[in-house]
Amino acid sequence: MKEDQVTAIAGADRPALSIVIPLYNEAESLDALTERVFDAITRFHRSAEVLYIDDGSTDGSAAIFPRLCAAHPTLRVIRLRRNFGQTAAMAAGFDHARGSIIVAMDGDLQNDPDDIPRLLDKLDEGYDVVSGWRRDRHDRWTRVLPSRFANWLIGRVTGVVLHDYGCSLKAYRAELIQHIPLYGDLHRFIPALASIYGARIGELPVRHHPRARGKSKYTLARTFRVIMDLVMVSFLKSYAQRPMHAFGWAGVVMMVVGFGMDGYLALQKLFFGAELANRPLLLFGAVLMLAGLQIASLGILAELQIRTYHESQGKPIYTVREIVAAPKGGSES
Repeated sequence: MKEDQVTAIAGADRPALSIVIPLYNEAESLDALTERVFDAITRFHRSAEVLYIDDGSTDGSAAIFPRLCAAHPTLRVIRLRRNFGQTAAMAAGFDHARGSIIVAMDGDLQNDPDDIPRLLDKLDEGYDVVSGWRRDRHDRWTRVLPSRFANWLIGRVTGVVLHDYGCSLKAYRAELIQHIPLYGDLHRFIPALASIYGARIGELPVRHHPRARGKSKYTLARTFRVIMDLVMVSFLKSYAQRPMHAFGWAGVVMMVVGFGMDGYLALQKLFFGAELANRPLLLFGAVLMLAGLQIASLGILAELQIRTYHESQGKPIYTVREIVAAPKGGSES
């Protein structure tokens, strides 16, 4: 990068753009990654900073970072104490980012930094989140096929249909993404979580390169975690503000069905003298009523917890996109 460009960017109080790149054992790619990212920054025409989030790497990456930071003043490295996972690394990057726009990408050189300006142009069209779509993906079929099924399933369950939830190359407005809580493996569900807050979500085809260095961290064991997280995201999207609507209906239905079964048996006993000792339906009805009561009680407790969460911290149940008002000093016509 040219010296005058570095000085201009480093002197900005708050950069317009933060590029967040989680890293785990990518020492072989660091030099090439840094060169490509900062080469792309020179063509952005806006101030930018780069954040490397070292997620507990054990491959000697720590010895490389000081040299890279000395060569690039707008590079910061956030080193985590151990390997917390990609979601935690991305959350750390979002928390430390200073830009009004945040772009996240992988550090394995499969994402192309030259696609970032296109994401920013798409974001300027009025979107709050722009997700990359690896339309021509260069991965093994053992990764591509499960990913396609997961994308289809996530879109149908959450109602936010995207071609590629797994693509890390995404652009976000900081005012939105820094208020979305991330934990577990929720980083792939960020567009669905953002939709809860009324975000406008766009998608853009991006380039995808074959992995040339390092080793992939992907395993099929993630499939089970994705399904579990999907259940939680679906619940948050539909019932985060009204958990009683989920638990209450289930509990009431179970209690009504159980009461109907045992009521039917009681009528048989009273009017026809039927023996109930060997009737499994009696026990089944009693279990349904007790289970329904417990589930309905769980809904009440969840409702109280939601109220405590919002009222004790003063958290609103809405998000504001913008406030439009007459300019100061203006006169009414």
